[in-house]
Amino acid sequence: MYRDVVAVAKSFYRVSMVLPELRLRYLHGYVYGQMVINHISLQCGRLDSHLTSGVILWALITSIYLDMRRRGFAVRAVRYEDLVTRPLDMCRVVLDYCHLPASLAQLAVRAFDVDSQRSSVLAKSVMGRFKEPQLTSHRKTSLNGLLMKYGMPLIGEPGIIEGTLSPSE
Repeated sequence: MYRDVVAVAKSFYRVSMVLPELRLRYLHGYVYGQMVINHISLQCGRLDSHLTSGVILWALITSIYLDMRRRGFAVRAVRYEDLVTRPLDMCRVVLDYCHLPASLAQLAVRAFDVDSQRSSVLAKSVMGRFKEPQLTSHRKTSLNGLLMKYGMPLIGEPGIIEGTLSPSE
């Protein structure tokens, strides 16, 4: 499952507010070491905004998914936004893809009524307390440059990834 890159970046920032290791990295503003995953190389350097780490994480995960598809793995993606706006339809599509009975869709939709993280520091009630970083036009331009470098959809574009399941299938 994936979601809009800006939403991921903002969520990752909020998570960093409750997980000390991530928070320290934000405060120091550095990515330590060098990481190469699927031809995406990250060098040590200062992050230019609170959204950059989330955008990099999204690009890495998306790159891994696309690489798996190119290698012939039978993987498909589900967009979070589709799941939220059309939960019953999307549950039917996912169940159909998994060769499971569509009759389970209504039961699956009921699972969305419960915060799966309700007893943890990642509960909606906790995460909702933190102010999200704003996406200014300068940050958008900078982040789009990063996404372009990695061959990913840009902020402001639909951002539908290859192999995404949709209700129209």
